Amino acid sequence: MSIKERIIDFIKKNRVSTTEVADALGKVGALPQVLPVNADVHEVGEIFCVFTANESNYQVHEEMRAVPENSIAIVFTEHCQGRAILGELVTKYALLYRGAKALVVDGLVRDIAGIRRSKFKVWCKGTTPIGCFNKRAEQFEPIKRAAIEQRYQGAIAVCDDGGVVCIENHQMTEELLLSLERIELQEDIWFFCLDTLKWDTKKIVCDKAYLTAPELFSAVHIEQMKALTDNNKS
Repeated sequence: MSIKERIIDFIKKNRVSTTEVADALGKVGALPQVLPVNADVHEVGEIFCVFTANESNYQVHEEMRAVPENSIAIVFTEHCQGRAILGELVTKYALLYRGAKALVVDGLVRDIAGIRRSKFKVWCKGTTPIGCFNKRAEQFEPIKRAAIEQRYQGAIAVCDDGGVVCIENHQMTEELLLSLERIELQEDIWFFCLDTLKWDTKKIVCDKAYLTAPELFSAVHIEQMKALTDNNKS
């Protein structure tokens, strides 16, 4: 498998959260203010970029026809003046008929009751009943579009209750995969220290007291801590 496929596979199998992915990236990567419409959802997949601008969603209707199966479609917007970019119809088309895993809108959506009722996997910045116009308008600024596509087209999106975090193309490395694995191990140890040992969070997170108290841990935990220290040395 390619490094992209291995990262997606690891995140999916371990249900790695957006919080953990952002930590692995150095506490960056979130799409600002983008949150899920429905709760208790988790998706990860390759990004397909869609664009629209200037209070028109004509471009969305055009470009959504090319959304690949099993991708995560992200709609980037500009100058839409607080209007909803799409609603239940486009959502259903993208998720059911194009076969996208999830739909992310860097803007507002409408028909929120229907989207919630159908439990569609949609992330957005908010809702409004006032939509864009389905007429041609000046398209998304080409230079800005090219820059976004360079960062995100074919990259990885992780979507859950916390929002959306993107792993850009240049960030898909063996080092990132190791960091994701390390963070998963670290979370297991931290919650053991909190829930079982009843340690305070300073002792766990800041002091890392678990590294100097191996007698309190099982053989499994000791192997995990060894992996953590080995990864930190590499």
